[in-house]
Amino acid sequence: MARRADRPPLSRERVLAAAVALADGHGIQALTMRRLAVDLGVEAMSLYYHLPDKETLLDGVAETVVGEIAAAVAPVTGGTWREVLRRQFLTAREVMLRHPWAPGLLGTRRTVPAGVFAYYDGILGTLVGGGFTYHLAHRALHAFGSMPLGFAQEVFSPATAGGSMDVEATAAELAAMARTMPHLTAMVAAEVHAAGDPALGWCDSQVEFEFTLDLLLDGLDRLRS
Repeated sequence: MARRADRPPLSRERVLAAAVALADGHGIQALTMRRLAVDLGVEAMSLYYHLPDKETLLDGVAETVVGEIAAAVAPVTGGTWREVLRRQFLTAREVMLRHPWAPGLLGTRRTVPAGVFAYYDGILGTLVGGGFTYHLAHRALHAFGSMPLGFAQEVFSPATAGGSMDVEATAAELAAMARTMPHLTAMVAAEVHAAGDPALGWCDSQVEFEFTLDLLLDGLDRLRS
């Protein structure tokens, strides 16, 4: 084991990087001050100087993920407004796929993570530069929802994203469901994926994300014109 003097100094950034790594490896539920201190090789009390409580830690983790998205999409330039935004949103989704617990976390924060406003300001700049009025650009942001951050809010979401959708239990109950909900049952039977599928949802969320994104972009383009 490295001597204490050989360790890099503790900082807010180092603590948050370790917190993200812990959540990636064991899920967001495993993220506690005590567990984080063990991973960092420090006493738990030393963390409170940088992040005074669990909620502040979770806010910082959310900020870190948003910062990762902003850094990843920054090089995406060139092309029409539609091409730029499509690549940006799909790039943001790649970040979310690396952190499948992050959509659920972002949905629980009471404050807007640092960096979100600057990120969305850039999206507005792309829209206005592409010929949108601020009125239509405002409506576009509402239509996009959470898609600029790389995920779409679902009625049912996987446990890794803070929700619950037991695929095996659903399959076992299809026969009973069919008597009262024939259309929903038929859709689930046709669309449901295995529990080990690396999607952020119980259906093929990558396909659905791109379908919804293209549908929105096409509709906005018609309105803009």
